[in-house]
Amino acid sequence: MSHIRHFDHVGITVADLDSVTAFFADLGLEVEGRTFVEGEFIDTVIGIPDSRTEIVMLRPPDGGAGVELASFVRPDHEPGSPTAMANELGLRSICFEVDDLQGAVDGLAANGYGLVGGIGQHENTWRMAHVRGPEGIVVSLTERIA
Repeated sequence: MSHIRHFDHVGITVADLDSVTAFFADLGLEVEGRTFVEGEFIDTVIGIPDSRTEIVMLRPPDGGAGVELASFVRPDHEPGSPTAMANELGLRSICFEVDDLQGAVDGLAANGYGLVGGIGQHENTWRMAHVRGPEGIVVSLTERIA
């Protein structure tokens, strides 16, 4: 028996909430809400006493699994590795299926975000690219071609 009922969201801690929110909104995610969280509940869940965090929840147009962006007001965030490659331990990318891979890559490039490698094709089924966004976040974009 599975204990999992539904995949809801991925959480990412960021320093600049506005720029990362804009990056994901440019990809097509929609802001579901923005708020501050603090108090006994959040302190208990994350294990950091007296924390205060601003969060933005984004969801794709189909209402599927979302992206929760969190920026700590207190305590200060701890820097990560913004140039991490795929072989570094930890969450390395989140993936979105797009209708026009080249158009998505070009749109992100116009905003200053570049490819980690190149655009690859797996057999005759998928095209994929990894884009490094703000704060080193890697987004995998895939386009179904068959």
